[in-house]
Amino acid sequence: MAGPSRTSADLDPRRARILYRAWHRGMKEMDIILGNFADAHLAGLSDDQLDVLEDLMSVPDAEAFTWFSGRIEAPEEYDTPLFRQILAFQTARAADVTA
Repeated sequence: MAGPSRTSADLDPRRARILYRAWHRGMKEMDIILGNFADAHLAGLSDDQLDVLEDLMSVPDAEAFTWFSGRIEAPEEYDTPLFRQILAFQTARAADVTA
């Protein structure tokens, strides 16, 4: 899917803002990566995980995409458990689409 599958109506303002930002990155590939992850997991993330996600979303799309696509490794400060969770989620989704 190439667009949000959930509504922000049941989310607190911070999560609603993050959901919107995840789907409106500017680079469609990053919309899909972060948007689908946010749709599936945003409601269950802790405040600390939301902090990490917001930090990750502050990185320019072209740079972050090189990390998610495996072209280069993410810098240590971004190679967090949440980054790895997003990467695993994206890899699993890609496998489901190709299966």
